[in-house]
Amino acid sequence: MASVRDYNVAEQFNSRLEEIRTKLLNQAMAEVLNDRAAELCQDHRQYMKSVLDTCFKKCKEDETMFDMIHAYKQDLKEKTSLLKEKSAEQLEVLSEIEDKEHHKALLFQRIEKLKKDQTRNRELIQSQNKANKDRLKKLNKCKDVFQKHLSLEIRKIQGEKLQFVFRNISRKDPDMVHTFLLQLDAEGVYHIISCDPPLEKMAHLEQRLQETNNFSAFLANVRREFVALHSGAKMA
Repeated sequence: MASVRDYNVAEQFNSRLEEIRTKLLNQAMAEVLNDRAAELCQDHRQYMKSVLDTCFKKCKEDETMFDMIHAYKQDLKEKTSLLKEKSAEQLEVLSEIEDKEHHKALLFQRIEKLKKDQTRNRELIQSQNKANKDRLKKLNKCKDVFQKHLSLEIRKIQGEKLQFVFRNISRKDPDMVHTFLLQLDAEGVYHIISCDPPLEKMAHLEQRLQETNNFSAFLANVRREFVALHSGAKMA
């Protein structure tokens, strides 16, 4: 195979053949001077024919080998090019995988954060529900007390809104109603929606309720302000 790869082999081989040929010719010329010249010439011709046939056969084999080498080189070139393309595709796929893994990690982090937020919100809602239940208990207690002693009626209106109806405010007209509408928001904060008749101090009373969370005192103060309206009208 080493001789096949070396393109000077044929030249060296031809040179060697030429040396052999020259030597044989010299021998043949020397033998021509002898009595056996004719026989040696015939042998020489036969020998040369054999050598030439061998050389021709060897050249054909070399040509076939060179063609095979060229084909192998071309195939190797194509496979190398294909390998480079595959390597580039592989790098691209690896890059996509890395991006997806990074995106996956971000999603896991977001899911964990959402879980924590959900747990925190659940705890907050439970805490608010508990606080609202406590407030409702206080409202029911106030309701019982005020209904029994002060003729207070509490009506549930539109979901979380409560209407407080006072009677026995005016001595002249005990059935006259005085009302205000209260709403408890998601954070458990009281808000006065409306008041009939209006009270100048209602905003102050609402603020005090939010600060102290003493609903009984708030109802007592509201009733006191309603009574004061009639007392003021009477004095006028």
